[in-house]
Amino acid sequence: MSMSELIAPGDVWLVGAGPGDPDLLTRKAEKLIGAASIVFYDALVGPGVLELIPPHVRRVSVGKRSGRHSKTQPAIDALLVAAARAGERVVRLKGGDPSIFGRSTEEIDALTAHGFRVHICPGITAASAAAASARVSLTLRGAARQVRFVTAHARDGEPLDLDWAALSDGSATVAFYMGRGAAADISRQLIANGLDPATSVLIASDVSLPSECLVHTRLDLLDLAIDRAAGAGPALILVGDAMRAQPMAKLLLAVPAAASAVF
Repeated sequence: MSMSELIAPGDVWLVGAGPGDPDLLTRKAEKLIGAASIVFYDALVGPGVLELIPPHVRRVSVGKRSGRHSKTQPAIDALLVAAARAGERVVRLKGGDPSIFGRSTEEIDALTAHGFRVHICPGITAASAAAASARVSLTLRGAARQVRFVTAHARDGEPLDLDWAALSDGSATVAFYMGRGAAADISRQLIANGLDPATSVLIASDVSLPSECLVHTRLDLLDLAIDRAAGAGPALILVGDAMRAQPMAKLLLAVPAAASAVF
């Protein structure tokens, strides 16, 4: 099968771009990028991933960042529908995995409503990549029997509307995506609902990139430690006993390009 035959004209692939490092793309994702005639990409897609787009392929930035939305979701849906209708071979690159806080359902619904086929190529989500960099496991026998993915993004001025009692389960690892601005609420609410203030926390930013920053702290110090998580991207906050810091020497050997700290 030739590269162009991987995507039929008018088809759309939602492709997981992973956390940023192009080496963490799946082989299928890389093939699809090379087979596209047009690529729509998010703000969180790593620059190394964008470099894999062939020069003749059109690139369209549809990135959304808190407070700096370049495109609304309906506008993005309309662009995808228009490209499919024009017979383009469409790749929609999404940071991480398209099915984890990737707004995939809206785009699938918009495209299928107009009769276009949609496929999904999964990617590595930031929580998995951050745990790998920190040499910890998201699950841990006897300590973390489940993993929960939570978005910590709320509209300006609105509190996080989460089931804090359920999230305060000490047997879980809870991954709060886009958690930088919500760090104080996360700490206060989890402790108020019974989670031990000494529970281990890993804060990660720019995961898998050369500027990656990993900060180990405890729940009651999260509000103070969040400022140590440098980087341009949003912060991921992993809460749970499985996030206990490894010895610093071992951690630095594992991620020599990353900034790491224990707070």
